[in-house]
Amino acid sequence: MNFISKLFAKEKKLTIDFCEKNLDRFLTEDLQNQYSNFLSKRNIEYKEYHCQSRCEDCKKSPYAIVNGEFMAAGDSLELLKKLTHFQEDKK
Repeated sequence: MNFISKLFAKEKKLTIDFCEKNLDRFLTEDLQNQYSNFLSKRNIEYKEYHCQSRCEDCKKSPYAIVNGEFMAAGDSLELLKKLTHFQEDKK
């Protein structure tokens, strides 16, 4: 893809769904600003749900539903890295 095409290419939206309970359980205070910065990007839409009925997954590790696909990680920082990598791949 040439430079002009890349410059004007429409960025694909990334839709991320979170479980509030999972965020409360795993998102540390020191990472909240990093998550806020990531989620404020213009091509990212996110929503927090009170519960997503994934209780077994929710208890084990931080997760998000990204464009309809389940994504889990060992900790919140790893999840943020996965989300960032996924977002960069979709550009």
